[in-house]
Amino acid sequence: MCGIAGLFDTRGRRDFDRDLMKRMNDIQFHRGPDEGDLYFEPGVALGHRRLSVIDLSTGQQPLFNEDGSVAVVFNGEIYNYQELVPELEGLGHRFHTRSDTEVIVHAWEEWGEDCVLRFRGMFAFGLWDRNRQTFFIARDRLGVKPLHYALLDDGTLVFGSELKVLMQHPGLDRRIDPLAVEEYFSLGYVAEPRTIFKGARKLQPAESLCIRRGEPIPAPKTYWDVRFSLDNPLSLGEACAELTERLNESVRLRMIADVPLGAFLSGGVDSSAVVACMAGQSSEPVNTCSMAFDDPAFNESEFAQMVADRYQTRHFVETVKSDDFDLIDTLAALYDEPYADSSAIPTYRVCQLARKHVTVALSGDGGDESFGGYRRYRQHLAEEKMRGAVPHGVRSPVFGLLGRLYPKADWAPRVLRAKSTFQSLARDGVQAYFHEVSILRDDMRRRLFSSGFRRELAGYNAIEVFRRHAANAQTDDPLALIQYLDTKTYLVGDINTKVDRASMAHSLEVREPLMDHTLVEWLATLPSDLKIKGQEGKFLFKKALEPLLPNDVLYRPKMGFAVPLARWFRGPLKQRVRDALLGKVLAETGIFNRDYLEHLLDAHQSGARDYSAPLWSLLMFEAFLRNTHRSAATPPMSVATAP
Repeated sequence: MCGIAGLFDTRGRRDFDRDLMKRMNDIQFHRGPDEGDLYFEPGVALGHRRLSVIDLSTGQQPLFNEDGSVAVVFNGEIYNYQELVPELEGLGHRFHTRSDTEVIVHAWEEWGEDCVLRFRGMFAFGLWDRNRQTFFIARDRLGVKPLHYALLDDGTLVFGSELKVLMQHPGLDRRIDPLAVEEYFSLGYVAEPRTIFKGARKLQPAESLCIRRGEPIPAPKTYWDVRFSLDNPLSLGEACAELTERLNESVRLRMIADVPLGAFLSGGVDSSAVVACMAGQSSEPVNTCSMAFDDPAFNESEFAQMVADRYQTRHFVETVKSDDFDLIDTLAALYDEPYADSSAIPTYRVCQLARKHVTVALSGDGGDESFGGYRRYRQHLAEEKMRGAVPHGVRSPVFGLLGRLYPKADWAPRVLRAKSTFQSLARDGVQAYFHEVSILRDDMRRRLFSSGFRRELAGYNAIEVFRRHAANAQTDDPLALIQYLDTKTYLVGDINTKVDRASMAHSLEVREPLMDHTLVEWLATLPSDLKIKGQEGKFLFKKALEPLLPNDVLYRPKMGFAVPLARWFRGPLKQRVRDALLGKVLAETGIFNRDYLEHLLDAHQSGARDYSAPLWSLLMFEAFLRNTHRSAATPPMSVATAP
């Protein structure tokens, strides 16, 4: 795993500032502490920080083809590189290393932009071809690895693994994008392709951008998508057998490493499945790492121990105190933009633990999206049945009126929150799912934002993120549609971002077998009733795993990787969150309505409502602003305003 950075003059051959390029590369030292190098030629500068995992002696980057005309900087792993090497050698290419990186330059020479279609893995890379005067950047299909870029006013393309790389460039427009703020307070992250800054973008998953010097700059190109056909005729038994085979293959590919390797083991189904597959393919005990919590309501360690005992792993456990909130400012520095998933805290800790024992760790991320594991999926399907029973022309006005009139009961179980349920039934499926996953729902965001800031939004609503993806989903199956939406949004913007930054903070490579694109493609062909059967999520996955894992692991209630926010904000963080929300940092942005901030604080701290998620999102936004102002090489940011 590595960090990449670069500059490309799209118009000419200006020489770039070496000190600037060095700062851009050094700011991501944590991503690759083993080695680092820079490369310059007229109009091109490349930087790389290396975490050595494969071919420790000759895999240095930037890496070149035979005559030095093609150069690449690469972050990730190409898991099928051992298959591609003999194919490319048969086509006349000569290899000088055992590194998967070298496959990229020869694949580019042979197949051009379509080279990405041949790669199976997680990757983000920037490639310069002097003969074609072409610069090419690309990101893997499921967005496991990040890639940020900006096209500056002077024609410079600047790119890097993290936003902090771009922030070193004085030409970057660092005004806050109002639309990104709307997305953040809806979703808890800024959705691709936007970043928090007006001047920077994220390359979306399965996108590439090919720029030929002196020619107009095209829009990024999408080279892959997952299609939920749901038309695979396999029986349950046949599907279980094929799933087991595919899962074992995906795990096997991700066990290739020249450094110590292990796995996260939370005690949940996904990570336990990965460990079981690893143990079945390893002659040595698998290294496993778990976090325990001193609060029983959040502690899954006994279930992790069951799996560790069954497979006799070398199991490492550390306990996180329930008041482990000292990472707030650390997280703000890691993520570079507002990020509101509080499970970033235990994720940071388990990566910290894992790095003491291994350099590469396999995780179970991606299982909930592909196998149908989230509780909200079952709730959504139940509501979809009710929505389907009433025509929309009747449903929208009737349930909308009931939702406005009926008292709200946030304290009650979801099925008894009549106001929320009526509001959901009045919407279409995409609206309802967006409403379900929003941290602050539409009415709350209207009250949160100042009147001036609402004018800046000009009617923009973050549901447009979901609408844009839904238009490409090619399915009207209720479960498949929201799985597709989560694959395009939550998995990328939340889960992958969280794991990448937390792992890279500790120079740890994390690999995700359940996000193998061929596995994801195959699962998308299976009918939805193999994923959720009645009230049982991950139905097929659990059936396939019954010979490998205890029933207590497979069929217990899902817990999640959570922290006790509600208690923190009524106890040890009570004054801190109040000072942050009502202090000058948020006030000076002009974004927020102070009266509503006070309402959120008072209602939560009195115990009248649980506003822990909105309060956390505001706390992390304030921490982001403080951190960015401290590290700014340019004048303090302002919110971008219309001319």
